Amino acid sequence: MIDALSAGQPLSGSESEALFSAMFDGGVPDLELGGLLALLEQRHILPQEASGALAALSTRVFQISPPDTQWRPVLMPSYCALREHPNLAPLLAISLQRLGIPVLVHGTLSGERGVAAAYIYRELGIMPCASLAQAQEELNHGHLTFVPTGALAPALADLMALRVRVGGGALARLLARLADPFAAAGLQLVPAENAHERAALRELLCDAQKNALLFETRDGDPVVDALCRPEIELIRDGAVLKLFDTEVTPRCAHPLPAAHDLKGTARWISGVLEGRIPMPVPIANQFACCLYGAGYAQDLNQAKAIAAVETGSLAAA
Repeated sequence: MIDALSAGQPLSGSESEALFSAMFDGGVPDLELGGLLALLEQRHILPQEASGALAALSTRVFQISPPDTQWRPVLMPSYCALREHPNLAPLLAISLQRLGIPVLVHGTLSGERGVAAAYIYRELGIMPCASLAQAQEELNHGHLTFVPTGALAPALADLMALRVRVGGGALARLLARLADPFAAAGLQLVPAENAHERAALRELLCDAQKNALLFETRDGDPVVDALCRPEIELIRDGAVLKLFDTEVTPRCAHPLPAAHDLKGTARWISGVLEGRIPMPVPIANQFACCLYGAGYAQDLNQAKAIAAVETGSLAAA
């Protein structure tokens, strides 16, 4: 496979699944593993390769039962550490949880060179779960739940840890964003880092019959740009429905906190949740998409109306 990748040859779905299974299970020696990761990082992953990788990952993610509610739980990956913009993912997660929609966040506990969402959740009084049993209990009681990658998918956490030794990590982050402990019973928020990745993810999510919101963000952030909304698509039952078009003009009614100001970002999010600061319209739009995708609203128009009331912004409608 190293020879094939070096020659630019594609892997079949079964070859990809076998390769990633071995990588996840520690069946590839360190030297060869570093070579494989370097080769995979240098190229765009093809649809059948992504499908094989997802098949290998799906059997190595521990499963969590969705809570007994009438709405789909929202699954939010948290694998970026933003350096230029504030991390506002907790604002979206808490806003959904306040309406009774189950929210499960999974991700890393460290921010490397930026402010990780885990840091902000701690500032807001939301601590990571120490085990899957605790995560299940938190979900069942209607609490916003943060599960570290190491508890949800140890094999994936080990692969991501190699970034410190070999650099890169884009492939590991991509796979982490696709981890699904609800076995397609939830609504996945799936951020793409560029247009090529978004196209590949759209095909993959449709083929896998996933329920997901697909959009582009910086560094794979699970919340949209607070200044300028990207296109947002709903993937459901193998079909694609465009919910919002791309904005070309930035808009934000209130100054955002500084990117590296952890406590300032937590205070800003609290201000939005308390109604003292207006929620940025792009995030309010994504909030409406989540309401629709989770089944809280019957259609997008109703979701927009609810979002406008909850955020106090007529612009959100």
